[in-house]
Amino acid sequence: MAQAVAAAERLPRLRSLLVLRDGQTLAEHRFNGGPPLDRPVNIKSASKSVLSALAGIAIARGVLTGADQPVVSVLKADAPANPDPRLARLTLGNLLSMQAGLERTSGPNYGRWVTSPNWVRFALSRPFVDEPGGGMLYSTGSSHLVSAMLTRASGRSTMELAREWLGKPLGITIPPWPRDPQGVYFGGNDMLMSPRDLARFGELYRLGGVIDGKRILPAEWIAASWTPRAVSPWSGGQYGYGWFVGEMGGHAVRYGWGYGGQMLYVVPRLKLTVVMTSQSDAAREGGHIDALHRLLAEGVIPAAEAGGQ
Repeated sequence: MAQAVAAAERLPRLRSLLVLRDGQTLAEHRFNGGPPLDRPVNIKSASKSVLSALAGIAIARGVLTGADQPVVSVLKADAPANPDPRLARLTLGNLLSMQAGLERTSGPNYGRWVTSPNWVRFALSRPFVDEPGGGMLYSTGSSHLVSAMLTRASGRSTMELAREWLGKPLGITIPPWPRDPQGVYFGGNDMLMSPRDLARFGELYRLGGVIDGKRILPAEWIAASWTPRAVSPWSGGQYGYGWFVGEMGGHAVRYGWGYGGQMLYVVPRLKLTVVMTSQSDAAREGGHIDALHRLLAEGVIPAAEAGGQ
């Protein structure tokens, strides 16, 4: 583990590394002037993993009916007047797995979307470029529609739900984060969580949804979220419901991934939960994400293996 930490120290964009093995902290380090490990930081698109958890809890509580629930059953008021017939087939699960089929609001379309007067209407009015359930089209607009569904179906803000359903039972802090012009909390980006609290959230998944003897998240939802449903055209990584699903260092790994290198890794077989946070406003890529994956695969995982299973 000392070798892994030494390798981490050589990564200029890295700000924190936390390694938990069976709930015990093996490593906890700040780098390059990173903030204290209890201070909330922008976890970028790792927010999508948190949003997926909220969707799973909402289904368990009857706020939403299931992954197959049509999006327009909740968001009909913001649908186009004469929608493409495929919009009626779009489901919550399609949004969570990035298989909406709608033109992306990420990448080159992101600026136009977040400066629009109504983010929900803008996302729902995108033309279909694939069928619902088709290829992976990574789009934060899809995640934002999940936040809007949670808000409309429950009559409460996504932040309230996150604090009650995750914050209180996990003992973690969830500060306010940005909202759209209608007051819907940004779904799938810009959530704030400290590295230690993000690790606690990861532990919830590693432990099958039970923390301190209390069921918080259905085990079936974790299994569904970690089932590969789509493949990223950029990284080649498989994607479930808000989680990437892959293999590193010879072990199955499930991970949340935020822009710039805000990473939450869970390695179930080794009982590992690993958090890495990075400079969030750096230029895209430059090999940093690959370096983080290597740090896990060639540093942390071998150290855990050497420590016994």
